[in-house]
Amino acid sequence: MALAFGAVSLPAIANGGEANLVLPKLNDPALATFLNGMTGSSLLGWGLLICVLGLIFGAVIYNQVKNLPVHRSMAEVSELIYETCKTYMITQGKFLLILEAFIAVIIIGYFGFVAQNAQGGAGLPASEVLLILAFSLVGIAGSFGVAWFGIRINTFANSRTAFASLQGKAFPVYAIPLKSGISIGMLLISTELLIMLAILLFIDPSLAGKCFIGFAIGESLGAAALRIAGGIFTKIADIGSDLMKIVFKIKEDDARNPGVIADCVGDNAGDSVGPTADGFETYGVTGVALISFIMLAVPEAATQVQLLVWIFVMRVMMIIASGASYLLNEAFAKAKYGKVEKFDFEHPLTSLVWVTSIVSLILTFVVSKALIGDLSINGVAYTSLWWQLSLIITFGTLAGAIIPEIVKVFTSTKSGHVREVVTASREGGASLNILAGLTAGNFSAFWMGVIIVGLMTGAYLVSQGELAHVINPDLAKGSIMAAVFSFGLVAFGFLGMGPVTIAVDSYGPVTDNAQSVYELSTIEAIPGIEAEVKKDFGFDANFDKAKDLLEENDGAGNTFKATAKPVLIGTAVVGAATMVFSIIMLLTDGLNADVQKLSMLYPPFLLGLISGGATIFWFSGASTQAVSTGAYRAVEFIKRNMKLDGETKASTEDSKKVVAICTQYAQKGMFNIFMAVFFGTLACAFVEPFFFIGYLISLAIIGLYQAVFMANAGGAWDNAKKIVETELRAKGTDLHAAAVIGDTVGDPFKDTSSVAMNPIIKFTTLFGLLAVEMGVGMVAHGQQTLAYALAAVCLMGNLFFVYRSFYGMRIEVLNTEAPEASLQGSNEVAFESK
Repeated sequence: MALAFGAVSLPAIANGGEANLVLPKLNDPALATFLNGMTGSSLLGWGLLICVLGLIFGAVIYNQVKNLPVHRSMAEVSELIYETCKTYMITQGKFLLILEAFIAVIIIGYFGFVAQNAQGGAGLPASEVLLILAFSLVGIAGSFGVAWFGIRINTFANSRTAFASLQGKAFPVYAIPLKSGISIGMLLISTELLIMLAILLFIDPSLAGKCFIGFAIGESLGAAALRIAGGIFTKIADIGSDLMKIVFKIKEDDARNPGVIADCVGDNAGDSVGPTADGFETYGVTGVALISFIMLAVPEAATQVQLLVWIFVMRVMMIIASGASYLLNEAFAKAKYGKVEKFDFEHPLTSLVWVTSIVSLILTFVVSKALIGDLSINGVAYTSLWWQLSLIITFGTLAGAIIPEIVKVFTSTKSGHVREVVTASREGGASLNILAGLTAGNFSAFWMGVIIVGLMTGAYLVSQGELAHVINPDLAKGSIMAAVFSFGLVAFGFLGMGPVTIAVDSYGPVTDNAQSVYELSTIEAIPGIEAEVKKDFGFDANFDKAKDLLEENDGAGNTFKATAKPVLIGTAVVGAATMVFSIIMLLTDGLNADVQKLSMLYPPFLLGLISGGATIFWFSGASTQAVSTGAYRAVEFIKRNMKLDGETKASTEDSKKVVAICTQYAQKGMFNIFMAVFFGTLACAFVEPFFFIGYLISLAIIGLYQAVFMANAGGAWDNAKKIVETELRAKGTDLHAAAVIGDTVGDPFKDTSSVAMNPIIKFTTLFGLLAVEMGVGMVAHGQQTLAYALAAVCLMGNLFFVYRSFYGMRIEVLNTEAPEASLQGSNEVAFESK
């Protein structure tokens, strides 16, 4: 609160920042018209209708999944998982509001007391500050709402998939998880685009910038918190459950294991809630970054209108492309695989990605030609701009298809790297298993960098054509701006297959849960179950075939979960580059001043580069620490309460206690990490603006490689374990124990640390916009001492939570003189006290 009230006396910032950007009037035919005289607002009005149709598409699929046949024993398990997920989500919702209070202080402090108002004074009117706060809540509600929808349909789909496997046919086992995923994808993208179009069309242009910034901050906060907490929760539960297979020599998802329900909840918290909120935020923040860039870099109002309308129409077309591609691919897959007993589950998922990529590519060129094929500015015709912009987006669209193929080279069950992990484990046990996985992760990061650099280089070269002339009349500046804009469009193209990217990512948690639901239902032990299934559902149950299908499909789910991660991570980095450039535009007065400070020769900039890398490694360690300590507590409890003799299922009470442990450490870890990021961002921004620019650049680049390395190493370990379990059928052997240990190392790699870097990078960049503008305002008006004082206070806050994220999360041994006795007896006291 001191920050907000300390700013009361500050004079106004010289420039009002992105929130004060006034959008052009899209309904003004004097600025631009499209498709034989249609104004931009009229054209985008049709986009609203497409978004509504996308919501209807998602709702129809949702009902189809919900109404699929399912045995009561499996439905009961999935409903228990959902009810537990609900409790988790409600807890996280309350926690989000607490975090929003911290953000609200900065919003009020900057916009209420520092930002320049229309009269040239300090501070916006209270009504406008409240509008920004309101849209930050809309952003949180959007992230939270789509995440809730995701767990609801996934918990329908997991039991329906498990039951469908009893028919002994492979196609339903593939089709149901994908139905669930495309429903989430269509609803997510349509909701996000509907909100952004509503701001663009129905909010006064002078207020729209404020609404976009508020919305982006809110959804970024929601995604960061849900991603971090979900990643910690799911891996605590997963490790706690998996290690029991070694300790007690029990089967996968044994119903007597009280950690299995927590694992199922974690699959939704980490692999559904996190990615769904992350996807929602990714699309929103990338859109806001491009809008901000256009308004800051392009001086001509007519050009601004044409580029804004073009971008939003392209986003609408991508909804159509994804929906049509899904229907086309499903028709083909059903015709080819509908009646066969077995097929490679990865094949139709791969074809869906490529079909969508090709359809999106074609639509990009067709729609661009129709919209801006005859673009003319100040009497100068730009006849090549339409295909050059289309080609730039195509580099991103291709990345959305090529990157999954690269990821599969390192994570698929058919991958040579994954099979090397298995081979290494035969003689070298867990030690060589882990080393082989680390090798796969390192090589994958190298090749991912090569692909991203190659595609961005192509976009840069194309951008130096007509785009450089259109974007700014000063060609020297136009060339720089066109390059950065092209990088933003590559990120935009990454997202071109949005619903499908989300669909194949959501496929994984459903397939993982389906296995668990099957085991937890103990359906095979129900008296007279074969006759009951035959009577009520009309087919003969094939239990052995069902289990094989579910395990094989889980391997495909693991692979495609892995393929979606680098797409979202890559988007975060490329999109952050566009947002960072927006900050640079503000700091350099449109590249007219202080440009020399963006150099290694300027010490604060160099120090910022070094500091960003340190933050990435702190975050990797802190998130892993939270998982390690939480998993220790979960394992301790499960080992003490596992009942194998005379029991068929773990008690509901024990299962809920494991969930409570996971929730406790997820929240504690997430709060420490978020507060460290919050105060660290403020400290860096207040110290020196160009230090902060270096910090953001380093954060994005080092974060990209660390995230890809960790995600793909984890994916390799995960599917190596799957090969041992399905192909080699070596459960219970030393080889299996080594594979399980490798997988438990990979769990926080791939599903906690790596995936949470995406929202952390974007949140830091976006929230840093406000912080750096506040800091610049202080310095510009002689308040350098206050800026340094606030930087010091925030740095102390950052270091306090950094300390808590490690030393406050340690696994405690109460009696260091007798560690064995402590581990055997004292931990019960330690757990109860916590």
